[in-house]
Amino acid sequence: MKSQRGVLAAALLVMSSILGISGTQPGLAKSIHKLRQRDDVFLLPPPNELRVMSLGYRAAGTDLLWAKLLLEYGLHGQEKRAFPDVGRYIDGIIALEPDFPLVYDFVDTIIVYPPGPEGTAEDARRARKYLERGMKERPYDGKLAVHAGQFVAFIGPAFIKEEKESEQWRVDGAKMIARGVEIGGDTYRSLAATTILGHAGERQAQIDHLQRAYAMADSDDERTQFLRKLRALQVDADSEQAISAVDRECASYRFLRRSTCLVMGPRRSAAHCAGSGAYERHGCAPDWQRLVNDAK
Repeated sequence: MKSQRGVLAAALLVMSSILGISGTQPGLAKSIHKLRQRDDVFLLPPPNELRVMSLGYRAAGTDLLWAKLLLEYGLHGQEKRAFPDVGRYIDGIIALEPDFPLVYDFVDTIIVYPPGPEGTAEDARRARKYLERGMKERPYDGKLAVHAGQFVAFIGPAFIKEEKESEQWRVDGAKMIARGVEIGGDTYRSLAATTILGHAGERQAQIDHLQRAYAMADSDDERTQFLRKLRALQVDADSEQAISAVDRECASYRFLRRSTCLVMGPRRSAAHCAGSGAYERHGCAPDWQRLVNDAK
């Protein structure tokens, strides 16, 4: 009888403990969760010290920081709370590997579309600075330059309240896109860039870029569109002759892409163009600029 009472008392004690835990645990968990939401602990040292602490393993450190940044960005987004340390992660990544391509591919999205409150004009300016830093670190990355130009021309101005500054952003972005196309970016993006330059009154810049984009384009459809725009701008006869001269030269290299033809340069006869004064002879142009000048 006594053993049965002991078992019953133990069972009641266990049940009361379970009920007590189930009653208090949700409240404690909620309080701890709120505390974690309020206070993020950032343990990374400043960028300069971080380079030293990496002990030379900068690529591995960059990958680790990038993964941590994406994880924290996703968690803060899921919990709908601000992520004030995002800039410190980005600065750390750039300190370890200044030309890390992924950070520049996504830095604008991470900064101007943060978890929690919407991005501000200051966020857009900060994202632009990072993209401009990327263009300096990767000066021949046409894709990055086009990406930066698209942000500055189309996305960034939506956050800028002052009309004059917003318009200047569009012009700057169009010039970035133009630069990106000229160093290997998608030539089709030139149409948007030249439209912005035209609206801003930058007619000569618009013509110059269309001429370069026409020369770079591999697609016949794209060249047709660029030529149509050039004629709509009433390009003079000299420009038409220059375009025709380049077309005639590249027609001989049908097996090459247009951009590869431009790298090779104009054709020159070895026999006709031999000697120290060959560059002055007709048909012996050493580069495209000389060929264009001869065609005018």
